[in-house]
This record gives sequence, structure tokens and C-alpha cells, in this order.
Amino acid sequence: MGEFAQLNDDNIVINVIDVADDDAPDEVTGIAFCKNLVGEGTSWVQTSATGGIRNRLALRGMKFDEDNDVFYYPSGAYPSWVLNTSTWDWEPPVALPGDAGVDDPDNPTEFVEYTWDEDTTSWANRTVVDIS
Repeated sequence: MGEFAQLNDDNIVINVIDVADDDAPDEVTGIAFCKNLVGEGTSWVQTSATGGIRNRLALRGMKFDEDNDVFYYPSGAYPSWVLNTSTWDWEPPVALPGDAGVDDPDNPTEFVEYTWDEDTTSWANRTVVDIS
């Protein structure tokens, strides 16, 4: 089964459909199948649930960057975050503290969480969550 992403004029994903292998043995044939199904004036790009095609599975709202042949979310979670063009993920300007998510060896039912504070552009609100 192949997945195909429908793009609008701004290369934003507006729909993703699964196409049977018989109908899409390759990308060109799959795109023709999608256009026949939805409309000749539509734009399609193959994507992949395994991430092997164009970095990751396309989802609605994602941007397709033709020059780099990848899908990514069009904006970060916060204005201070920057797009890492190696991973195509948005990253904070300050790394997550090293103890985030680490279980306390003395208490394996506790998990450390942080939240991002955009006003101070730092990680804050360190909390320990009981996951027992």
C-alpha cells in the first residue's frame, strides 16, 4: 500500500490517502490514480508511513519542501524555535535538561517533566510525575 499526499497551491498537505500497490506500483502511476480519483487539477506527492520517502509520513497541515524533497510542519511550537534542516524538526534554542524523562534509580515510578517558557526562552516548571 502506498500513501499519497494532496497539496494545495502553497504545498501544504490537505489530504492523505492510501492507494493499493496494484494502483500505484510507482509514484507516477500512483499520482495518475489519485488525479483520476480526485481531479486532474490536483497536486500529489508520494509519502511513506515508514519515513523512507521524503523524511516522514505526510499529515494534514504539513509543508512539502520541493527543493529539499521533504515534509515538515510549517511552524514551530513556539516563535523562538528554529527548523533544523538536517532532521526537519523544530528545536528550542536551549536544549532540554539532561534529567528530563529520566527515571530516578531510587524510585523507578517517577518521571521528570519540563515545559517550555517562551517568555524566558527556557525550560521551566520541572515536575516529577508518579507513573506507577
